[in-house]
Amino acid sequence: MANDTFPDGTAAATTAAPPPPPRQGFEDRGPESIGLRIQHVLHARPTLGPLAVLILAVIAFSLLNGRFLAPANLSLVLAQVTVIAVLALGQTLIILTAGIDLSVGAIAVFSSILMAYLATKAGLPGPVALIGGIVLGTAMGMANGLLVTRLKLPPFIVTLGTLSIYFSLNAVVSRSATTRGTDMPGIMTWTGTTIPIGPFRLTYGSIIMLLLFAGFSYALHSTAWGKHVYATGDDIESARLAGIRTNRVLLSVYTVAGTLYAIGAWILIGRLASASPNVGIEYNLDSITAVVLGGTSLFGGRGAVAGTLIGALIVGVFRNGLQLAGVEVVWQGFAIGLLVLVAVSIDQWIRKVRA
Repeated sequence: MANDTFPDGTAAATTAAPPPPPRQGFEDRGPESIGLRIQHVLHARPTLGPLAVLILAVIAFSLLNGRFLAPANLSLVLAQVTVIAVLALGQTLIILTAGIDLSVGAIAVFSSILMAYLATKAGLPGPVALIGGIVLGTAMGMANGLLVTRLKLPPFIVTLGTLSIYFSLNAVVSRSATTRGTDMPGIMTWTGTTIPIGPFRLTYGSIIMLLLFAGFSYALHSTAWGKHVYATGDDIESARLAGIRTNRVLLSVYTVAGTLYAIGAWILIGRLASASPNVGIEYNLDSITAVVLGGTSLFGGRGAVAGTLIGALIVGVFRNGLQLAGVEVVWQGFAIGLLVLVAVSIDQWIRKVRA
């Protein structure tokens, strides 16, 4: 209470004005908990979580078996990861747009068979056969994109159907026979050639993979196309209203992914020193696993290709480390599946920040 005096000398009681209410959104919430801080950090930097998992896995497996950190073993892990990483890079582009591609392995294996067929049965020069295989792989990815954008079919259904189509065509063209690397021009198996770097051995395929990741990391974060990819995956209707040609973005993503799968096929030929129609059954799951473990959201609009590379390395490290530890193959698959469930659960928890 405060006393004010009127001009006639009488006193009047006035009540002090109450403090203004806090502005909406600025309430005093107290200090953030550690869990909430971690949630915000992982939302802003989705690659930190996978990187921490990779470091902990390397430390754990190196303690379990001293051979794990041997240069020869690390070279083997990188070589094994290379093909999956390239395929997962294409998968990342599609998942960033809230889609999914189940035809990854089918396109990659069929592209490798087509490259071998053009170089041997058709008698084309090695470089021409290689370019032809990449063009055909790109066309297969574009076909997926056209079905998604023109017919408005769900990506899951489209790629599930083309998975069966491409694997069937693969069997028809190859006649279920493997083409040996010695029967193909040298350029077809060049990606498997190793470069000694001290005790470490690096393949040309791994160098191509790292260059692809560097290039697409720049494209997604520093070009208009990359920003449109993120915007389309985050909210396709809002992106369309903002003037983004979302159908064109989606078509470009599936087409580029097809090109990446074909490049992965070339690396696969170098890795196996052959073109076999009987591989690639696990490539679909492995590519999705690498993307999810790398912090890219299955709901689209959030993630980074650097995280995908880390996710692929996590898969390779776990399989190699468990194998060195004497764990049976069935339990290796169990561990990878458990990692996927944990990664998706963490993604759901991180997404609550936006809500």
